[in-house]
Parts: sequence; C-alpha cells; structure tokens
Amino acid sequence: MKLRLAGCRPRPLGATRPRTPIVLAVVAMLAAPVAPPLPALALTVFDPSNYAQNVLQAARALEQINNQITSLANEAQMLTNQARNLESLPTSTLSQLLTSVQRTQSLIAQAQNLAYDVQRIEAAFAGTYGAASTSAADADLVASAQDRWRASVGAFEDSLKVQAGTVGNIDANTNAMTSLVSASQSASGALQAAQAGNQLLALQSQQLSDLTALLAAQARADALEQARAASAEAQGQEQYRRFSTRSGYTPHDVTMFGE
Repeated sequence: MKLRLAGCRPRPLGATRPRTPIVLAVVAMLAAPVAPPLPALALTVFDPSNYAQNVLQAARALEQINNQITSLANEAQMLTNQARNLESLPTSTLSQLLTSVQRTQSLIAQAQNLAYDVQRIEAAFAGTYGAASTSAADADLVASAQDRWRASVGAFEDSLKVQAGTVGNIDANTNAMTSLVSASQSASGALQAAQAGNQLLALQSQQLSDLTALLAAQARADALEQARAASAEAQGQEQYRRFSTRSGYTPHDVTMFGE
C-alpha cells in the first residue's frame, strides 16, 4: 500500500531539485571574481623636529645667497672704483707752464753785452774788467770805461725785464693753480688726484725757475756794477800815476778858500 503525503508531490526520476533564492545568491557570490584588497588610507604625520631642521636649512641657504649677492655687489663696486682710478685728469696746464718758462728763457737770452757764458765772462775780466794796462793809450782806457758802463746799464735793464716777466707770469700761474686745485678736489679717482698733484708740482717748478732767473739777473747786474767800480778805481789809479809823472808838473800844497 502506498502512502501519499499531503502537499508533497513526488519528483520524476532524473529531475533536479529547484534552487532557492538563497542558494542562488551564494552561488553568485562564489562565482564573482575576487577583487584585490583595498590599500589602507595614508595618514599625514607632522614632525616638528624635521620641520624645524628644514626651516633652518632654508634660512642658511637664503643667507648664503644673500652673502653671494653682497659679494658680487662689492666686486662690482671695486671694479667701478678701479675704473675711476684709471681715469685721466681732463685738465692740463702743461702748455701754459711751458709758455711761461719759454718767456723767461727768452728774456734771459736777451742779456746784453756780457751774457751768461763762462768763457765770455773770463775773456771780459781778462780784458775790459782786468787791471788797467800801463801801456794802453788814454783813449783805450776811456773806451774800456765806457764799455763797462754800458755793460752795467744793460745788466740793470735786463734785470728789470726779467722782473717784469716774472710779475707777468703771476696772473697765469694763479689761474693755473686755481684750475688744478679745483680739479684735484673734484677728482674721481687716484690717478686724477695724482696727475693734479704732478701738475701742481710742475707749476711750483716753473715758479722756482722764474725766481732763479730773477735772482740770477739781479746778481748779474750787481756783479757787473761792482766789477765796473773796481775797474774804474784801478783805471783811476793808473791815470793818476800818468798825470802825476807827467813832465812840467810838480805837486805842491794848495791853499783853498783863502786859508
């Protein structure tokens, strides 16, 4: 006798059991490809010590850069100063000084009669300014005296000319000195200052040459006058000797003013 359960229907042979939704979900999950695990999220961690070191290194690097910039600026300034030190002085008084010197030399070269020549001076003092000759004629003695007088007068004239030329150079020297002092004070470098100083020394040398020429001309005039006086005294003695030894004259006392 076959029992039949209520609500249950027998499956035919070879038939499969129907799948439930739960089973289908599990099967779908197992059949799906396995995804790789997601990486853990990276967290930002603040390290105060490391941050301080980085800031210090950046500050040191900035300081080095500033030092390099300062060094480059100093080098540029040094090159600029060197360029200024090599600049030449735009002012030159050389031609003016040479003109003054040439003027003085021209006046000295115009010396009359007995010039500034050793051989001519020796010849003059051996003859015209020498001792009065006992055998020379009276006319020759008089002519020698006139030559000496003309030489003395000419020497004084030459001395006055040199004095006038020296005084005439004062204005030109003053202008040159003013220009050189101004150029020295406004010099942009060592070379300009040195060149201004050299030109001032040249101006001083020119003034010293004027002074030397003036003293030489004055000393020449004085020397010729003294030589003329000495020669005149010697000639006077010789003429007196001749007069006193002349025949027909006997020296005797003379009463003057009725005494």
